Amino acid sequence: MAGPSSSARPADPGRAGEAGVKRRDVRAATRPFTRKARRFPRQARAERLAPYVLVAPAVLIIAALRLWPLALGVNFSFTGDGELNGTPVGPANYLELAGDPLFHISLRNVGLLVLLLPLAVAIPGLLATFIYLRVPGHRVYRSVYFFPAVLSPVIVGAIFNLMLGYDGPLNSLLGAIGAGPVDWLGDPGIAMFTVVGVHVWATFGMALVVFLAGFSTLDSSLLDAARVDGASLRQTIWHVIIPSLTRTIQFVFVTTMIGMLTSMFGLLFVMTSGGPEGATYLPEYYIWHQQGQMNRPALASAASTVLFVVMLVVGLLQITLLRRAGRQD
Repeated sequence: MAGPSSSARPADPGRAGEAGVKRRDVRAATRPFTRKARRFPRQARAERLAPYVLVAPAVLIIAALRLWPLALGVNFSFTGDGELNGTPVGPANYLELAGDPLFHISLRNVGLLVLLLPLAVAIPGLLATFIYLRVPGHRVYRSVYFFPAVLSPVIVGAIFNLMLGYDGPLNSLLGAIGAGPVDWLGDPGIAMFTVVGVHVWATFGMALVVFLAGFSTLDSSLLDAARVDGASLRQTIWHVIIPSLTRTIQFVFVTTMIGMLTSMFGLLFVMTSGGPEGATYLPEYYIWHQQGQMNRPALASAASTVLFVVMLVVGLLQITLLRRAGRQD
């Protein structure tokens, strides 16, 4: 009788036994769920549907209070105003926006806000870092950081109108040190920077709270390792803290940008009323002017649609750039 072929080799009993154990472990692990699904099919189906049922109320609320009004606004932007109220006019409102100098100024100011956004995020980020690392003065920051956030924009605007007036205390202080007075709210070249600075001061407390929440998830052993290696404060922030808070920074960037585009109306109304020479117009102030002063709701709806698209594009670009930066780090 011929012997076994030389190419046939006996299976490794150790590997075969290990594979058998793994298969038995998998079957044993999944057997309770399989039996449960067979015995209680309705309960298993309910468990699969539970997440969707829990999320459904929030989805319905967003659809009813956000998406549906947005769709109505977009549809209304293609109708006319005045005698043409409710009459479809196609893209006429958007063409009028394209030729309106005030709307051009408002979009240009949006670009300015985008350029100033890193500074608006860095200020609360650094203050949160000082509080977390307990640098000298951190108790003062912890005590007063949220105070501006509880003030009404009208009150904040009135206070800074007094402080930044041409004969106000700030210009008096500048005169005492030999610097000339500055027309903070009357100079078209600096009025927008002034209002943005006041807005950042009034709202950075919310972003700082978010940063402090992000620091609660930071692995303290990384900071200990940085101290042992002799890293400076700047190196610790740049190489340890920022990479660890990438998600938090993304969230603060997007929410701060949305706040700048949609929450500055109170300050603009009280401090500059869109002036001087329309230099402080933003899309939301333009929308209010067309709706409330000019009685042109269709044109205001078109401007609102443009503002929504701008916010969407800017937000997606920010998230994309921050994700790429996080991957490179």
